[in-house]
Amino acid sequence: MTTHEDSAMRAGNKPHWKPENLVGNMSLKELLFSNDYRHIALKGIFTSLIMLALGGAFAMIFRSELMVPDVQMLGAKVYMTLMTLHGMIMVFGFLIPMVVSICYYLVPKVLGTERLYWAGAAQWSFWILVVAFLLLVIGRPDFTWTAYAPMSFRTGNSLIWMGHVAIFLVAVSEFLAGAVLVRNALSSKGGWKNTPLIAWATGTVGLLFMVSTFPLAFIGLGLLGDGMGITAFFDPSRGGSVKFFLYVFWTYGHPAVYLPFVPAIAIIYTLMPRFLGFPMWSYWSGVVAFILLAIGAMPIGPHHFQPLYTVSGPYERFIQILTLLVFIPSVLHVFNWTATLFMKPIPKSARRAVPFKFMVMSIAFIVYGGATAFLNAQIAPNSDFIHNTYWIPAHFHAMFVGFVAQMAIAGFYYLYPYFTGRMYNQFLGNTHFWMWQVGLFVQITGMFVAGYLYFPRWVYDYLDTPGWSIPQMFISMGGFLVGLGFVIFVINLAWSAKHGKPVADDPWPVEHDDEAAPAAAPAE
Repeated sequence: MTTHEDSAMRAGNKPHWKPENLVGNMSLKELLFSNDYRHIALKGIFTSLIMLALGGAFAMIFRSELMVPDVQMLGAKVYMTLMTLHGMIMVFGFLIPMVVSICYYLVPKVLGTERLYWAGAAQWSFWILVVAFLLLVIGRPDFTWTAYAPMSFRTGNSLIWMGHVAIFLVAVSEFLAGAVLVRNALSSKGGWKNTPLIAWATGTVGLLFMVSTFPLAFIGLGLLGDGMGITAFFDPSRGGSVKFFLYVFWTYGHPAVYLPFVPAIAIIYTLMPRFLGFPMWSYWSGVVAFILLAIGAMPIGPHHFQPLYTVSGPYERFIQILTLLVFIPSVLHVFNWTATLFMKPIPKSARRAVPFKFMVMSIAFIVYGGATAFLNAQIAPNSDFIHNTYWIPAHFHAMFVGFVAQMAIAGFYYLYPYFTGRMYNQFLGNTHFWMWQVGLFVQITGMFVAGYLYFPRWVYDYLDTPGWSIPQMFISMGGFLVGLGFVIFVINLAWSAKHGKPVADDPWPVEHDDEAAPAAAPAE
């Protein structure tokens, strides 16, 4: 097999199947209950975008409070509730379901199966997550997304138990999604040496879903039982252990950061060669990186509480080393993408495409968030000023929003003509793009500055000092710009679905600059 044929097989079927007006032709019943992978994917994507709007709205409310010192409109309890709902909805309702749903659509297309195996499990995963969301909103927990015990069953209102049930249901939903991803990754027909990278990605992250969600389910049931006085796993007043909670939660909590991360990487490996018109620089570095990420994600959770007494001495140093080693697979991916971008001139069609722009900037943000995360793994700086300051939200906003959310949006822009048969409005798409880049950079950089100046997390008021008030002002301004960009994004999608330009059979043809057009291939 020639190198060209080998690369083509690893890329799967060329992902430029014929566009269709899927949105306009499906019924509400099909959207809600059909086991067609296209309907399941669309349902998940639409719901995730609603979650993004809701979680973002909560952020805008408490960002208005934090824009200037003193208490404007929110008390501590309302602030903590909004912050908790924001974090949980954005991670479990938007980020993870969005990229998983995009993969539900892409995997059958790229692998050529044209079906989603175990579609019933995907349906159950979706509806269980919807129930969890409803319980979360009704219960209005204020225990933060980490649900630290014993605070998580001693604060809140009489409906706080709904938050505990929601945690358990999220675990069940994610386990089912992981099983679906693994089953469909195994449907590749080319053999493991020629399996497309999206299958490697969804297979490894599917296993990570299935393994990591057991501790999360135990956390949900344990908090529910402790709160009702039935059990005492985490309640120190009745013989429980907070230390036990930390280890159980972060056995899930750190792998959780890779649950949206890896599918977002899978989307890059599908879109990048499609827009550039040639294969990735390296196939095997991507495979190795996926495997290393899955292995390294599990044991390093204790770095989230390494300044505490629970991690000390040689074990603390061991966790630090493991954390630093996880940088290797991430760098492998980034180097692979960068090398691919510099292999040949980027076609003008790619430079014009909004999803390609979002993809390139998502790579820039993963470098920004990853480079600054190097300090997080160091015991001394982490214990001194990083832990529980705004430096940590800056890091995970760079990774989760700057990288994962932008790749999710890139994937949706790419699929939009396949869903509607029409192209988005280019001007509105570019406006959305630049609003997000400026807004996210201002917001995340402001968080880094605030963290460097020891601004603490989880506070709804602060002293009127320039070192704190000015960064908070910029963080809020950046957040509002991101929110405005999302509004433009929604307007663009709604308007273009009916009035956008109809697309040809291939909505993403590769077009080169005239002076850089490749020479015709010699006849064989």
